[in-house]
Amino acid sequence: MISITIKKLEFETIIGILDFERVTPQKVIINCKIKYKYENEYLDYAKVTNIIKDILNTKKFEVIEESLNFICSYLKNEYPSIKTIKLEILKPNILEDCIVGAKIIKKY
Repeated sequence: MISITIKKLEFETIIGILDFERVTPQKVIINCKIKYKYENEYLDYAKVTNIIKDILNTKKFEVIEESLNFICSYLKNEYPSIKTIKLEILKPNILEDCIVGAKIIKKY
């Protein structure tokens, strides 16, 4: 089993249910760890990073939970060798005194 790690992927996107979140892009931080069965084909972390960014920028989810589930399903369909995905989306600027977010762990 091999794993790839993506830490502190930062970019701005539309995500959230509050009125201003639907209009103004906000910074998100993505952390991801994927375990997969290596069999002559590697998992390209640059492609995975671009997939995550593209999904979040295209779909403009209202809640983080929906985005976590969608991204995991998409990645598993794209890369059947995936066995586990740990994905975290953080919103560092939504509250003044803390960083908030959500995390999912999917085992296949």
